[in-house]
Formats: sequence, structure tokens, C-alpha cells
Amino acid sequence: MFELKPLPYAQDALEPVISAQTLSFHYGKHLKAYVDNLNKLLPGSGLEGESLEEIIRKSSGAVFNNAGQILNHDLYFGQFAAKPSSSAPTGALAAQIEKQWGSFAAFQDEFVAKGISLFGSGWVWLAAAPDGTLSIIQCPGADNPVAHGLKPILTFDVWEHAYYLDYQNRRADHLKALWGIVDWGVIEMRFA
Repeated sequence: MFELKPLPYAQDALEPVISAQTLSFHYGKHLKAYVDNLNKLLPGSGLEGESLEEIIRKSSGAVFNNAGQILNHDLYFGQFAAKPSSSAPTGALAAQIEKQWGSFAAFQDEFVAKGISLFGSGWVWLAAAPDGTLSIIQCPGADNPVAHGLKPILTFDVWEHAYYLDYQNRRADHLKALWGIVDWGVIEMRFA
């Protein structure tokens, strides 16, 4: 059985970037529904007892969608902090971003552009290949890097429920604001 992971901060801690009202709906209703749905779908599926990653690799349809959304949201909510320790990555991650994009600002610009241009709902990801090479990928629906043999490092949710109460149709403003709450310590640990 999967459980709703507790948030690592209070529901109002990410304001004004993500309001308590948005977090209440996004975490407390949307993510909870994915957890509840997956727990109903798993019995008899042959995937009981598997990790989310294994379920994503081995499943399709409703099981994949709910497992993918749990993993995506766990990574999304777990990467933010009310007062991040830094405003940019350091160490090996910073060096790889610099190597591939030329600068952190160029990486941010491409990441936001991919989030803006994703048609419909989904996720934009920074993902790492087994050799440490990074890529920015767009994933519709519940899709994610795990389903493609990549390691998820950073993600921004571009489903409307992630931002509509706070930003209405201003997806770009939402994506740009998220940089202010990214906990780069968490992101660097994912890359390591």
C-alpha cells in the first residue's frame, strides 16, 4: 500500500510562489486521489509489493498513470523549500549544466521554454542519462524519465491544477517563479 507522503514544509510555506490554497488542492486532493487509485488498482495486477519505479517500468494504462503521477508529485513537492539554501546549483551539477548549456541562465531559459511549449498537461524534467549527461525533456500526462531509462533530477508541473488558482493562464510566470523555491541541495543529491 502506498501512502501520501507528508510535505516537508507547512502548506503556506511556499507563498507567494505556490499559495496554501493551491497546495491544499494539488497535494491534498489531486495527489491523494492518485495514491488512493493506485492502491485500488494494484491487487491482482501482479505488481503488488513493487516500488513505484518498477511499477512505472512494468505497467501501462491506469496503473501507469497513477503510479507515474505519485512519483512525479513526490519529486515535485520534495524539491521545494520556503528558504532555499542557494539560488543555483553547485558542484558537479553546476559544472554539468555549465558544460552543456554554457550558463545556468541559459539552462533556465530552455527549461522554462520547454515547459511553456508543452502542449496540454504534463511535466518538464531535467533528467540524467546513466553517463551523467543531462537533458531537458517534456513528458505529457503521467510520463516521466523513469519510463525512459533516465534518472529524474528536477521537474516542474505544467498541469493547470498546479498553477491556475494563483496564475490563471500565465504558465510562463508560474514556471519562472518556481526557481525561487527550488531546494538545490535536494536536486544535487538526486544528481549524485
